[in-house]
Amino acid sequence: MARPGREPYGARCAVTDVIVVGGGVSGLTTALLLAERGLRVRVWSRDPAGATTSAVAGALWWPYRIEPEPLVGDWALETLGVYEELSADPDSTGVRMVAGVHGGERLAALGPWAARLTGAREEAGGLRVTLPLIDMPAHLRWLEDRLATAGGVVERRAVSGFAQAAAQAPVVVNCAGLGARELVPDAGVRPVRGQLVVVENPGIEEWFTRADPASSATTYFFPQPYGLVLGGTAEADDARTEPDPRTAREIVARCAEVRPEIAGARVIGHRVGLRPSRDAGVRIEAEELPGGARLVHNYGHGGAGVTVARGCARAAAQLVG
Repeated sequence: MARPGREPYGARCAVTDVIVVGGGVSGLTTALLLAERGLRVRVWSRDPAGATTSAVAGALWWPYRIEPEPLVGDWALETLGVYEELSADPDSTGVRMVAGVHGGERLAALGPWAARLTGAREEAGGLRVTLPLIDMPAHLRWLEDRLATAGGVVERRAVSGFAQAAAQAPVVVNCAGLGARELVPDAGVRPVRGQLVVVENPGIEEWFTRADPASSATTYFFPQPYGLVLGGTAEADDARTEPDPRTAREIVARCAEVRPEIAGARVIGHRVGLRPSRDAGVRIEAEELPGGARLVHNYGHGGAGVTVARGCARAAAQLVG
């Protein structure tokens, strides 16, 4: 079967039960769950999956910059269980279990969810734990392939309002990420800019993170199959999508303080992504649109869309009915 999102795709669904707006990890995961339930699903996405914010993500499983805290733990743990299963076939799914250290972190400072992290232990430098590390371009391709196998369709289509989708399906799921600011509209949705540098891996096999909640600068490196991903930034209300050369140099310097060999690594790429933060946290709820269609919201995942993808998708799918 042809991979979704490549025009011409082939026959469209004659009848559609659900249209999912947004083709990043949240949209594709939600669409996959619905399609595997037997619903006829179409995904409308302005950009190919590889050009979404999800594709830019690092992407280490960890509840980072996401609210509401009472709900996030369960969503994240459900997703963790799925990633652990998918890690059995990393070449296909893009998911690997990799050891690393959260610098300066302590279990007591985390939520109740942390008690269920297998093998986590505190050491002098922080919290050592083995977690899912996802090659997002590969994982998004896997989601698209699974969705196609389940009968779902991905279409390149810009959306100016949910009424467009409601005219073609009785249920619309809003996984528009940052686009929800205008589509809902929701003024509480804000961009949080993240800049990354990709270098040739000088032989680093473990990941490392160190974040200061009071600073827009973070330090992390993630060994991916395509290179070592260095980060990063968390610049609220900054919608710049072009890499800043000075910021890139600062990122490399911070990472080299932890692993000096990074200083001499050849830079092979720069990335910028805008995390879809929301003042009130993740929104998963349903409402009725004019004309009677149901609109289910699943947006506002901040810096942890990958971390809660499956848990949030299941919660949204339950509201589809």
